Amino acid sequence: MDQFTINLLFVGASFALYIGIAIWARAGSTSEFYAAGRGVHPVTNGMATAADWMSAASFISMAGLIAFTGYDNSTFLMGWTGGYVLLALLLAPYLRKFGKYTVSEFIGDRFYSQTARIVAVICLIVASVTYVIGQMTGVGVAFGRFLEVSNTSGLLIGACVVFAYAVFGGMKGVTYTQVAQYCVLITAYTIPAIFISLQLTGTPIPALGLFGDTASGEPLLTKLDAIVTELGFADYTAHHSNTLNMVLFTLSLMIGTAGLPHVIMRFFTVPKVSDARWSAGWTLVFIALLYLTAPAVGAMARLNITDMMWPNGGIEGGAVSVEEIDTDPRYDWMKTWQKTGLLDWEDKNGDGKIQYYNDKSEAMQVIAEEKGWVGNELTKFNRDILVLANPEIANLPGWVIGLVAAGGLAAALSTAAGLLLAISSAVSHDLVKGAINPSISEKGELMAARVAMAVAIVVATYLGLNPPGFAAQTVALAFGLAAASIFPALMMGIFSTRINNTGAVAGMLAGLTVTLVYIFLHKGWLFIPGTNSFTDADPLLGPIKSTSFGAIGAMINFAVAYVVAGMTKETPPEIVELVESVRIPRGAGAAQNK
Repeated sequence: MDQFTINLLFVGASFALYIGIAIWARAGSTSEFYAAGRGVHPVTNGMATAADWMSAASFISMAGLIAFTGYDNSTFLMGWTGGYVLLALLLAPYLRKFGKYTVSEFIGDRFYSQTARIVAVICLIVASVTYVIGQMTGVGVAFGRFLEVSNTSGLLIGACVVFAYAVFGGMKGVTYTQVAQYCVLITAYTIPAIFISLQLTGTPIPALGLFGDTASGEPLLTKLDAIVTELGFADYTAHHSNTLNMVLFTLSLMIGTAGLPHVIMRFFTVPKVSDARWSAGWTLVFIALLYLTAPAVGAMARLNITDMMWPNGGIEGGAVSVEEIDTDPRYDWMKTWQKTGLLDWEDKNGDGKIQYYNDKSEAMQVIAEEKGWVGNELTKFNRDILVLANPEIANLPGWVIGLVAAGGLAAALSTAAGLLLAISSAVSHDLVKGAINPSISEKGELMAARVAMAVAIVVATYLGLNPPGFAAQTVALAFGLAAASIFPALMMGIFSTRINNTGAVAGMLAGLTVTLVYIFLHKGWLFIPGTNSFTDADPLLGPIKSTSFGAIGAMINFAVAYVVAGMTKETPPEIVELVESVRIPRGAGAAQNK
């Protein structure tokens, strides 16, 4: 059986499962559409939240960014994991206790303002649509490769699949679909990692193999450092980027995580407040299975790729020949990925070999001149393809490649569905029912939610055709927007009775506007290519890249909110009592020393 047929079987079977579950768990009421009837078990919800959380950025893109940068991109791991702990401890239980369906509804009621609710909807939509762009980018990469079509065709096919099960299933259908998707994606991620770890280090646990020895007895990371530095790249395990930007980026990812509405919504689906805490704990367990494996996947893949490009022992042994790429089955993956437009090479100096090295390194430029090289000939290697190509690079069995295909699609589709649900809920429940037509029927509200979701899919698909970066980089922009707008409002709403409606609205608008403008200045207005004034290689504010600005936007949000609140009317007594009742159970007495 050829690889294409195997891919179709795995992908087709998984899609049939997802759509079948969506039909079985089809939402019949607004409660089921928005919060799955508040009857989801904590373990089930933990698994669904993990799938919702581990998007195309985690599954497809993160290991690729770590592989080609090394230690400096460990910020993705630190920021996302730390942010989830922040969400679990500081926000999730209190928001569940408040008992609303959406984040915007909480902000509207807490700040006793329809304006606050609408501003929260705007913030949510901007952050969520940016996030969906990253997911649709991953969908296009995965479909393009495994259905052997162009990236654009893959994106359009993926959009149709998301539409089929997200629009009709609502939160109830999405929840149980995401449980299945988690099982698929974690299996698809860990099995190839185990195979490759065994090949390189003889250790079946990838996280331990990362710090183990290769067959030659040399530590894997030491060997990798030696190889990449020989080719003019920076040490894999060393810190090279600006420390301030690194700290701001990590902080932006952390507080952005805690402000993401599609993750917060998952905690509204459990029966009790205590279940929200248990859900958070289980989610961390399920997330850890992938996040502890990702650094090993990145490092081992980088080592395998470098060995394939220099199969005779480094620069002195000689680069891989064009003939080998064309005739050796081990290099079939390169020709397959070349069809997607995400991988390419060119024999620039006509010597029949493909030299892969850092042609921007001054030391390598001297070596290249001596040897007659005229530049890096691996001209394109999209970071988003690494995890999907990893089993082929390591020459693993066809069924493993098919499993990874299903896993990559599961990761992208599960998060895309959660985000689209957050967008549709904000539009139908908070905008249509909350502000435009409070008397709308339940049937009408469901229809509005589904129409909003369909429109969001169309917009995200269009923008996904020309994304502002790799999947994980685009997602980082969304985290920055959530960090600057939603997270401060939630924190102040729960822990500060001083912040009133005027302060909250002013803070959200200030944080969102400043961050959005900074991003557009670097990524193009409305992400249109060529309309940017700066780049992340040469940012407007010293070393601070657009992906790191969310932390500064959050500081501006907090500052503006407190200043404006201090200049306007105090929070009404009934709202103060409401906030305190959310944080402190009624009847709780003072602590006693015994």
